Amino acid sequence: MAQFRSILVPVDIAEQETAQPAIERAVELAQASGGIVRLIYVRAILPVTYMEFVPPSFDTEQQRDAEEKLAAVAAEIPLPQERVSAVVTMGSVYGDVLAEAENTATDLIVVGSHRPSMATYLIGSNAARIVRHAKCSVLVVR
Repeated sequence: MAQFRSILVPVDIAEQETAQPAIERAVELAQASGGIVRLIYVRAILPVTYMEFVPPSFDTEQQRDAEEKLAAVAAEIPLPQERVSAVVTMGSVYGDVLAEAENTATDLIVVGSHRPSMATYLIGSNAARIVRHAKCSVLVVR
């Protein structure tokens, strides 16, 4: 079995059921190899046209809320605390996931995916883009 020392798992905190099988598989692999699991949640960028309608503290509150929710997901992972980490970024999902993978020398990205729909076939999904452009191995879990 391949030894994956650093495993990155993208998580959409609004749809944790999609990420849960990926998290479980990442944990299995990390347990077998003594590796670490890092969760990443990528917040969407708020269009500038909405900026005048949100309070000045909006961005800070959203970041804090996302970090708390992702920390709660990370706390449920059955690995020693020092082998689990989480990060919240803001940008494009596939771009930030790929950047995080490269910056942390990730060996494997484990990504959850919905069953493909016609729209997914036509415009592509984040999982598909990650698979196409990652410099490390990628496991897609459904």
